[in-house]
Amino acid sequence: MSAASCLLTEDQFLCSICLDVFTDPVSTPCGHNFCKTCITQHWNINVPYQCPNCKKVFNTKPELQVNTFISEMAAQFRQSAQQKASSSSSEQQAAKPGEVPCDVCTGTKVKALKSCLVCLASYCETHLEPHLTASRLKRHQLIEPVENLEGRMCTKHDKLLQLFCKTDQMCVCMLCTVLDHKTHDVVPLKEEYEGKKAELGKTEAETQQMIQKRRLKIQEIKRSVELSKEDADREIAGGVQVFSTLKESVERSQAELIDTIKEKQRETEKQAEGFIKELEQEISELKKRSSEVEQLSRSEDHPHLLQSLPSLNAAPPTKDWTEVSVRPPSYEGTVRRAVNQLEETLIEQLQKLLEAELKRVQQYAVDVTLDPETANPYLILTGDGKKVRDSDVKKNLPDNPERFNTCPNVLAKQSFSSGRFYYEVWVEGKTEWDLGVARESINRKGKIRVNPQNGYWTIWLRNENEYEANAGPAVRLSLKSQPEKVGVFVDYEEGLVSFYDVDAAALIYSFTGCCFTEKLYPYFSPGLSDGGENSAPLIISRVKH
Repeated sequence: MSAASCLLTEDQFLCSICLDVFTDPVSTPCGHNFCKTCITQHWNINVPYQCPNCKKVFNTKPELQVNTFISEMAAQFRQSAQQKASSSSSEQQAAKPGEVPCDVCTGTKVKALKSCLVCLASYCETHLEPHLTASRLKRHQLIEPVENLEGRMCTKHDKLLQLFCKTDQMCVCMLCTVLDHKTHDVVPLKEEYEGKKAELGKTEAETQQMIQKRRLKIQEIKRSVELSKEDADREIAGGVQVFSTLKESVERSQAELIDTIKEKQRETEKQAEGFIKELEQEISELKKRSSEVEQLSRSEDHPHLLQSLPSLNAAPPTKDWTEVSVRPPSYEGTVRRAVNQLEETLIEQLQKLLEAELKRVQQYAVDVTLDPETANPYLILTGDGKKVRDSDVKKNLPDNPERFNTCPNVLAKQSFSSGRFYYEVWVEGKTEWDLGVARESINRKGKIRVNPQNGYWTIWLRNENEYEANAGPAVRLSLKSQPEKVGVFVDYEEGLVSFYDVDAAALIYSFTGCCFTEKLYPYFSPGLSDGGENSAPLIISRVKH
């Protein structure tokens, strides 16, 4: 028997239903062998009764005969395989914690190389060999070793989960599709797996793209911080230089003031010393004469006294000190003149700062063009969208929601919802104009009150030389000269809107602490023509750095 078994191949001891070595093999009337449990369960499910191998149909459930020969041969084959596996496993290392052990090893549990989804078992290198050599076992689905293979079985029908119900989004067996999921959308598990895997691949690619974008954003933020630090260092250095210059100017002015006052005091002291010296000299002469008079008056020699009197009548020359005095010097205006000189220095430094500031904001220059869809019908725009003026003729234009229908206003096509931007406008020759920015949701119909509460941040000229910032209430502006070109700068996040006299490099006015939450549009109003007095156009100028 043992010799005979050696001549038989492994395929001859495999059940065609479970594809494993026979357990309690039985024969059907048509001569085919199966595990008793396998063929019994098969016929309990499938009616009429049919042989899984030759497809012969039996009208009644056939009586199964125990095949003792096959049973003995399968037992010997299984024992031989177990001995071989035991011998091989003794030479291999046991599975480590966290590794999936072989389910067949009887002694030392060796690390499994694969798990079989058909056998619901995991195999080491030795016990995996039949699945690699036996033709029927080759058809089994092998995966990387996993634990809890029972989870791959349908808990209700004890069948392999081979299908996926898309309706209930769950794995099902063949019986589930006939019973519980009969009308559902069911597809092979592999098909759903491949579809989901493709989706996961797409999701992974999208995730990696999102990660890359965020890494780039991190680099951008870091670069912004670096640039901010460079700007801060440059600003600190400039500020230190300016204040050092101012400090030196203050100290120099203070020293000059002290020297001036002390010089006046020294002159006063010198004059006083001269007077005192001269008076002391006269006192000395007068004391000498007084001594001579006193001595002569005590003489008892009559002839001598009378003969000496003529020489005493000639008194020493003296000065009339009645009107002589030392007046304290006047210091009136000394400090004021020193402060005036310091003020000139401050103004000079301030002008340099304004020039530097204007150069910095000009770096944010943008190309702005007028939007004809927003222009009042009386306004005339040039084709390039760079000039606008008022006329006495109303054009027949549709009154769309964006258009100003009463006030002679127009917005730019460009809008800004972050960052900084700057543009310049020629206002030369005009007696009236408005400039600034406006938020997207402003009212454009009827009479408009332009102030921040209504979404406008503007300045204007009225009556040739009356300048105001429309801050609500308006702020009168005192300008040293009438600007011919006005620069408008906006820092959205900082909430800042500043206006500059470009040629004079002077700040006209700044709105600070603004809270912007909408798009901002550059805003223009050339004012009414006023019978031709204000016919000059507003001209958007190219910024010259």
